[in-house]
Amino acid sequence: MLSLALGLLYFSVLAGLSAYGLHRLHLVFLCWHNRSRIASAQEVTALTDHDLPPVTIQLPLFNESTVTARLLDAVATMDYPADKLEIQVLDDSTDETQALARAKVVELRGRGVDAVYLHRVDRVGYKAGALDAGLKVAKGDLVAVFDADFIPQPSFLRSIVGHFEDPRVAMVQTRWGHLNRDTSILTKVQAQMLDGHHLVENRARFGAGFLFNFSGTGGIWRSEAIRKAGGWQHDTLTEDLDLSYRAQLAGYRFVYREDVVSPSELPEDISALRAQQYRWAKGTVQTARKLMGTILRADLSLSQRIEAFFHLTPHFAYPLLVLLSVLLMPALVLFPAADTMTMLAIDLPLCIATTGSLAAFYMLAEAAQGRPRLGALVRLPMLIALGTGLAPHLCKAVLEGCRQMAGEFVRTPKHGDNKGRYKVRTDLPLVETLLALISFTAVVASIETGHYVATPFAVLFTFGYGYVAVLVAQEQTARRREVATSGEVWDGTRVSETTGPTWTGPAEERPYTDAAA
Repeated sequence: MLSLALGLLYFSVLAGLSAYGLHRLHLVFLCWHNRSRIASAQEVTALTDHDLPPVTIQLPLFNESTVTARLLDAVATMDYPADKLEIQVLDDSTDETQALARAKVVELRGRGVDAVYLHRVDRVGYKAGALDAGLKVAKGDLVAVFDADFIPQPSFLRSIVGHFEDPRVAMVQTRWGHLNRDTSILTKVQAQMLDGHHLVENRARFGAGFLFNFSGTGGIWRSEAIRKAGGWQHDTLTEDLDLSYRAQLAGYRFVYREDVVSPSELPEDISALRAQQYRWAKGTVQTARKLMGTILRADLSLSQRIEAFFHLTPHFAYPLLVLLSVLLMPALVLFPAADTMTMLAIDLPLCIATTGSLAAFYMLAEAAQGRPRLGALVRLPMLIALGTGLAPHLCKAVLEGCRQMAGEFVRTPKHGDNKGRYKVRTDLPLVETLLALISFTAVVASIETGHYVATPFAVLFTFGYGYVAVLVAQEQTARRREVATSGEVWDGTRVSETTGPTWTGPAEERPYTDAAA
């Protein structure tokens, strides 16, 4: 009876992972099948200066002193009529970023740039709250959003505002570039993962007419669409995903432009990456809880609903992955390799669910950039290992997302020109270490039982858990030593719950009472 229960659980986990793997293959097919429609998005009418709509660029900041000046300098070079462009610096900072941003705004205004500085002395709603506060006083019919680690290109606005000549278009998302792609194997793998999202997922969903999302930055919205969709809401940690679905369910269309690239910075520390992925995973689960019922009842095709389900639930693959790594060793012992059919039933789905779909997925992402497909294959083992190593931490995010809405928005540290200025707190990786040891026993078991096809995957599980455990332990040990000797403040500290934004700009344009005065 125990053997039967274990076998059923093991094969159920494999079935779940295989479903997500087959979905990845389906996205690859959609990119190929709809390649003409995807390419046609680049055909947009260029508008004259007279016909260009007024635009507000919103720059949400929180303790971003290492990249603030770089961001504002880049935005100030935007190729757009000065009388139709407003720059809003939405600063919730509690550190020296305030002074840097204020001074930069004053400098830009002296150069004739319509820049305003809005500071909130609380973080109610976090990024969503800041964007909402800025939207209430924004001058533009369109609103572009850039996070602090981005470097907007001068041609960004002119390249895409023409899409809004269609009143049904609510948002245009551009592709993220990676400034520090080649810094380390960690950044190379992250770049490949994000390229997969932008150059396979976004292209496939746009091309097939499915719902897809604003990525939180590097995109531009129609202000009216935000308001009609219910505005920025902060009951999830992925306010961008939440608003995206609400806007499309309200009847608006989204456009994806793979040819317009917005360069950005990748986390260079494993702790920062884990914090970022944790927020994305928890927020996506929260958004699924909030909207899945509405999506299933909406006037959508069956294929649109199925795709929305896979779009909003990918992080449930992490608990399945952890469970698989725990079950692998007893399953290898339970099912002898001498039975060829049994061996195939165990090993083949595992192969399909990982290397097969992932290889096709990321090879397409590389090819879409004109890069050699072989590069994706070379980095694939490391990508699988990193995903495995992150899985235990993201399992916790999934569980928290299932139990509670909202939560603290912990920003991802940006290095800019001052590496090491901000770090993220995290616990020592005890769970990852334990799972590395369990996976190592699966390596031994696969060899002893003759399940040689499973051996590479058991090795990847072992390496993935061990790699992340070692990196996190090294970073946190070094960080604790730094704090003990220098007295630096940890990133992500809470601020007091006071109220009222403050305004720096022309007195006649002040939309709020200055609570700091």
